Amino acid sequence: MNPYDADTHPGPYLVVEVLGVGEISVPALAPGPGEPLHQAATRVIEAAAALDERHESVLDAVRRSQRLLEGAGRGEVGRAQVSYALLRTALPELGDVLAQQDRAYSQLVESLSAYRRLPSSSEPAQRATNRGHGQGQKTRPSRDDDWAVAGQRGLVALEAVAAGGVRFRRNAIGEDPYVSREKAQRQDPAVFPQTVQRLVADGLLHQDTTESVYRPGQLLSLTSQGEAALRDGRATTSRVSAALGRTTTQATSGTLADSVAAPAARTSLAAPRSR
Repeated sequence: MNPYDADTHPGPYLVVEVLGVGEISVPALAPGPGEPLHQAATRVIEAAAALDERHESVLDAVRRSQRLLEGAGRGEVGRAQVSYALLRTALPELGDVLAQQDRAYSQLVESLSAYRRLPSSSEPAQRATNRGHGQGQKTRPSRDDDWAVAGQRGLVALEAVAAGGVRFRRNAIGEDPYVSREKAQRQDPAVFPQTVQRLVADGLLHQDTTESVYRPGQLLSLTSQGEAALRDGRATTSRVSAALGRTTTQATSGTLADSVAAPAARTSLAAPRSR
């Protein structure tokens, strides 16, 4: 479970989601020797902290803009005139901090990609990426966006699109990409826009570019290749769940058999113990 909140600490949250570590520190990201890995881990940590700082600046700018409009919302004309004058300055500032946040996000993604390209950190992630595409789906090695489909991210995105109402969108001010989901529940795992872009590039998703990317957003749908990958992913998940279920049942049955056999063993030491 991710210990960071995406709404308050988006930088560390993204690092944990991408790398699967329990904390954001150099020992966690670079447990073994090797100067290049330590340097890459340091850059990831610094980029995550920078994104958090830019995120907080955006929130501060939004709060200032809201305060300036309070008087206008209550119909206080005199205060509203002052608010409008200040707002003309506040809005460009909001646009600037949003652009800075977008650059910080891009720098974090680049640092994560550089970290995962190192041999000591990228090989496990590459294996997870290959599994995430389903059986028979080939992925190109050493891609900068492999993290976007690592683990279950690809399958999660395909499941969400199959449910319907998933759109790829961009923020009108900062051009930040994001995914909107009409049928999402609070506990549903996140769908990253980079995951959608990767699946579109791989031919698993279709993005309706005839619609505006800002509003309502471009509707996503499964291609025939995406439907096949989803079936494979579901089948693999079902087989794993069934295997785990059988293991649990066998373990429980063995425990019950031992508890039944124990009294018999005490009655007759010569009787073989049932297993």
